Amino acid sequence: MRGLGDLESAIMDRLWSYRKPASVRDVLDDLRRDREIAYTTVMTVMDKLHTKGLLRRKQVGRAYVYETVASKEAYTAELMRATLTSGGNRAATLVHFLERLTPEEAQALEAALRVYPLGERG
Repeated sequence: MRGLGDLESAIMDRLWSYRKPASVRDVLDDLRRDREIAYTTVMTVMDKLHTKGLLRRKQVGRAYVYETVASKEAYTAELMRATLTSGGNRAATLVHFLERLTPEEAQALEAALRVYPLGERG
């Protein structure tokens, strides 16, 4: 699983923040606050995100409305898992990851493990 490009990330971040379906026009208007961009560019990228399985769409009139398939957290977790799987020695990769955690990240990991203890996996 590859990460997202800059424009893909910007579009996904917008859609994750909306928490509801949005049209290409909605996303375009939002993106234009920060940059000049064409409608067709946004439409093409959203279509590609749909093809990749990151967005679902429904036709409303002559246009589509799009929404994310998964939360940003679920997407990020899948990226992390895919990266770990492709890294060769998983144990060594995890050790290097843990060595680089900030205190705040370590606390977040500890809190997550209290919610979902590794010994209780099914």
